[in-house]
Amino acid sequence: MGQGFRLDGKHVLVSGAGRGLGASTALALADAGAEVTLLSRTIAEIDAIASTIRQAGGKAHVYAIDVTDLDRFAGFVAAARPFDAFVNNAGTNRPKPFTEVTTDDFDVIMGLNVRAAFFAAQAVVKRMIETKTHGSIVNVSSQMGHVGGALRTVYCASKFAMEGFTKAMAIDLGPHGIRVNTVCPTFIETPLTKPFLADPHFRATTLSKIKLGRLGQPEEVAAGIVFLCSDASSLMTGSALMLDGGWTAE
Repeated sequence: MGQGFRLDGKHVLVSGAGRGLGASTALALADAGAEVTLLSRTIAEIDAIASTIRQAGGKAHVYAIDVTDLDRFAGFVAAARPFDAFVNNAGTNRPKPFTEVTTDDFDVIMGLNVRAAFFAAQAVVKRMIETKTHGSIVNVSSQMGHVGGALRTVYCASKFAMEGFTKAMAIDLGPHGIRVNTVCPTFIETPLTKPFLADPHFRATTLSKIKLGRLGQPEEVAAGIVFLCSDASSLMTGSALMLDGGWTAE
């Protein structure tokens, strides 16, 4: 049974792989036997992670690509060896009260979390279908794709959108042997969340909603992503894997 969680011989692409969840996921995928391709806007960050993977005997490739550059990303995928799985991880947030959200805030968040994520997945899927590759798309969503959150109107909108297009993708792509799921973390201690969690009131309020009473760690989310990329989840598509410590249980 344990072999079902292995990714030996699989080629996996991870966007936003330079830090936080992306970096931990790349390391976990490599540890499970995958050949990992890491994407980030900053080459130095992914170079360091790839070096760690290689030193441990794994295979890793790095490319500095901004996924919001749709044509460049699509061209890269079209020319690459087909991917068996894609971890659609690049995302951002600009927490603000609803009345203070600017059009630039909206465009930046939706541009990366929805527009770029949608068309990145499309590019990978087109290549999978072209090469008859049965694979897995893991869209990195959030518990905020299932509930509301203070100061997060646009972020919630972007993740609710991701949950919706994930389900529709699963319907379209099932006949091609391509599975599509989301992973939905609670607040995880990463560089993205560190500034918010440094506020004692915000941290206390956050912890009060997590039934396990603690923040999540990147490695815990990475483990869930390995599961979704592997054959252990072979009957799972159009679903959301909740890694929220019980936040959405009520």
